[in-house]
Amino acid sequence: MKGTYVSIIGTGYVGLVSGVCFAELGHRVLCVDTVKAKVESINAGTPPIFEEGLEDMLRSHLASGSFRATSDYSEVPGTDITFLCVGTPSHEDGSLDLKYLLKATEDLGKALSRKKGRHTVVVKSTVPPNTTRDVVGPLLLKTSGLSPDDLGLAMNPEFLKEGMAVKDFLNPDRVVIGALDDRSYQEVASLYHRIEAPVLRTDPSTAEMIKMASNAFLAARISLVNELGNLCKSIGLDFREVAKGVGMDPRVGPLFLKAGCGFGGSCFPKDVRSIRAQAHTLGVRTDMLDATLSVNERQPRRVIELLERHTEVYGSTVAVLGLAFKPGTDDIREASSLTVVAELLRKGAKVRAYDPQAMDNFRREFPTITYCASARECLKGADAALILTEWQELSDPALYGSMLVVDGRGVTKTNNYEGICW
Repeated sequence: MKGTYVSIIGTGYVGLVSGVCFAELGHRVLCVDTVKAKVESINAGTPPIFEEGLEDMLRSHLASGSFRATSDYSEVPGTDITFLCVGTPSHEDGSLDLKYLLKATEDLGKALSRKKGRHTVVVKSTVPPNTTRDVVGPLLLKTSGLSPDDLGLAMNPEFLKEGMAVKDFLNPDRVVIGALDDRSYQEVASLYHRIEAPVLRTDPSTAEMIKMASNAFLAARISLVNELGNLCKSIGLDFREVAKGVGMDPRVGPLFLKAGCGFGGSCFPKDVRSIRAQAHTLGVRTDMLDATLSVNERQPRRVIELLERHTEVYGSTVAVLGLAFKPGTDDIREASSLTVVAELLRKGAKVRAYDPQAMDNFRREFPTITYCASARECLKGADAALILTEWQELSDPALYGSMLVVDGRGVTKTNNYEGICW
């Protein structure tokens, strides 16, 4: 099958991964971003984010000519289909700020005003239900001057786990396509023709809700696991053994049963707050969502509580190992490390930190703490170690010797060890 010429607005995490992976599936891809420095970096083969396998794949498709980045919207009308992949950050009340999406939609519409014939636009940004149908579609029609017959519209949510995003895109557990008409659906579905996964067709609003509901469900599961883990620790039980038995129930399953110091990243916290905010505007109670967030906000502080059981924090030198919110990424958004380091500094500790990928990002938030080139260096002279990210290199017990270790992720087992929930 002949490849499609795909344009993607936004070269952040979702946009860049999607663009490179569409090229991998045999399509020609044009990524558009108004930040010229990002465009130049991408075209030079250096992605602005770390994701396993992304850089090699990017360079391969740049070399073949199947992928290119630009800051010029005027090239978009020459493509067949456009994905909107811009960020949708949170307002203080948790609702999503759509200003970047609205600006991108307006710019896209103006560019499409020069197009003769049909063009399909697909929202991939995480947005509240009804956004594609009631906001993006009307704005595109207004700014482009296209007739409804010439404007295809769909919503195709992403389900990418950071650290495994390339694998997730190319080997998804499902593809959800919310389309207003048959032709739009077929155009989006054809892009995934090389992928073996079930395809679910819905309307755009249902597709938007599927993304939010999936993340809310997983976040609630993690918070429940962490609360049960806290209880087991107080009783004197190893929650890992409890989780093993619970996970054998097919109604539960073994995934997302690992207790730890809380979830972070760009999806779970944001999506739970967003869906809660929308519910509140409609007068719908959100007791479960409220509890999910409350438990998660408390969980990083358990690391400090466990540390204080064994040592005086004031004046201590504490090695913080792992800064990213999860392994395989340099993303520190809503990472447990942010809360833990802030609390350590507030309590008068000296902080040394190490992460194989995220130190540059973390340095922007905490420029004055000591950053180390390796875990071993970080541990030198430290009174205690806190493990906050599940990096494999942190699992070797020989690293720690007899040092006090508070393990927030179940990474290792040492002679002087305190697990967060077991």
